[in-house]
Amino acid sequence: MRMQWDAFLKAVQERGDYDSPQEAERAARTVLALLGAHLVGADRAELAARLPETFALILLNPLQAAEPLDTTRFVRATAAWIEGATEETAKWDVSAVLSVVADCAGDDLLRRVLLQLPPGYDLLFGRPMRQD
Repeated sequence: MRMQWDAFLKAVQERGDYDSPQEAERAARTVLALLGAHLVGADRAELAARLPETFALILLNPLQAAEPLDTTRFVRATAAWIEGATEETAKWDVSAVLSVVADCAGDDLLRRVLLQLPPGYDLLFGRPMRQD
């Protein structure tokens, strides 16, 4: 089921402790554009179908990535795209957005998404995976 725009932004705003919905939206747009560059196929489409339509389109029409970014480089790329951001604030932005995305995805889809990403993204999504 698709999450509504207001509910998504409110959740990101609360988790990111942003002063305004505009700050939450800026973080969400940037993080989802970068995330979309790392996902392909049915999993990306299924995840997009669970996000508000505007964010779904951003996920489906991502920034281009020459190679998969590990978590450190993903955070650095986020910092580069958000004016005035540092790596610390960008890590906060990434975690605020991706934890809400994880809620939208649910456990099964999130597991499939994480298989497409380099190790460590489970922590950015706020869902540490067990290592068996």
